[in-house]
Amino acid sequence: MKAAIIGAGVAGLSAAWDLRQTGWDVEIFEAGDNVGGLASGFKEPDWDWSLEKYYHHWFASDRDMLQLLDELGLRSKVLFTTPITAVYHDGEFYALDSPIAVLRFPGIPFFDRIRFGALVALFKLIPDGTFLEKYRAEEWLLHWAGRRTYESLWQPMLEGKFGPHYRDVNMAWFWARFKARTQKLGTFEGGFQAFLDAFAGQLQQAGVRIHLQEPVSLLEADPDGQVLVRFTNGEERFDRVLVTTSPELFSHICPKLPEDYLVRIRSLRSMGALVLILALKQPLSPDGIYWHNLPKKAGFPFLSLVEHTNFLPRGHYGGETLIYCGDYLDPDHEYFSLSKEQLTEVFLPALRRINADFQPDWIRKTWMFRTKYAQPIPEVHHSRVIPDVKTPIPGVWFASMSQVYPWDRGTNFAVEIGRRAARQIQVSVAERRS
Repeated sequence: MKAAIIGAGVAGLSAAWDLRQTGWDVEIFEAGDNVGGLASGFKEPDWDWSLEKYYHHWFASDRDMLQLLDELGLRSKVLFTTPITAVYHDGEFYALDSPIAVLRFPGIPFFDRIRFGALVALFKLIPDGTFLEKYRAEEWLLHWAGRRTYESLWQPMLEGKFGPHYRDVNMAWFWARFKARTQKLGTFEGGFQAFLDAFAGQLQQAGVRIHLQEPVSLLEADPDGQVLVRFTNGEERFDRVLVTTSPELFSHICPKLPEDYLVRIRSLRSMGALVLILALKQPLSPDGIYWHNLPKKAGFPFLSLVEHTNFLPRGHYGGETLIYCGDYLDPDHEYFSLSKEQLTEVFLPALRRINADFQPDWIRKTWMFRTKYAQPIPEVHHSRVIPDVKTPIPGVWFASMSQVYPWDRGTNFAVEIGRRAARQIQVSVAERRS
């Protein structure tokens, strides 16, 4: 059996691994010039490690990713550490990554802090919080966590991540963030791109063919039961096809999707992502903070400032300090039309609020990355609109970030949905033969 996988992100690579292990002939088509999708990275000549284009890390609870790493024989290269995560409140940053830190946070009354801690403990105990999707997160949190806690902590985070849509986000998504996350954060020795390249290398050694810079323009079912895949340098027919692109791109390359499935695809709203990365001559955060949560209402022009070299040693990157200024935005936001230089001018004043001594001549180099598909928006009763992984087009499956709900986007859940799609593809063949 021949399978084509559209997209060489983590989901596509994971599906290819499982299909090849059971004897499938697998080809991967990727429009970009390297594997990894949104988890991919880049490397300067004097760096020992690569740096992710969009900040990434693993959690100690990322079971699917860690299991895959075990199978690949790469688990020993996973490194975990406990960096500082902080929130901005009344002109100061406060750590908020442990129960003790929560109890010390002055942004909410003491007894509300106790209530907050109890809610987090409850979230950890609930095995499946999908039933909470009938509630909007804002309404639920105002009622159970209290207005002061909501306005000090959760509203800024929701508003920062979902912009004008934050009131539409359901409570199941909010529950999942606490259920799945840990204080310890992990990465791969050499950076995520090192992991992705090692993964792709094992796939190629096993016989999987990976075609880079080979975008697919058309998928179409043949009368004989195969699927035609048209790409830059020709076309080929496959028994099964798995698409791991954005919903919008999928709808374009597969124009014969039935209307009821298209309605589901088109109802999947999402935010784009933008990051400005700066290489500085010296550290920025005077307190060694890794992740700064920044409320837009306090006048910050972006959601997060992530000082990567407070997570990993500067020595991996030629001794430089590396920071991300990141944001989730509507795809039509003005930031997507700004040049790197223009965006730098918008963002620089905020750096002085992190460190009053900051000067523009600290900057050695900048990079900008942006994508218009990054963060799905999970609305009330979101599970009712998620399209099935198996599409109505015979032989075509679809697996995207929009379908990992209620979990948040991330490589762990990309592994899960990629392997789930591979299982369904294998079952479909077994059922046909029986």
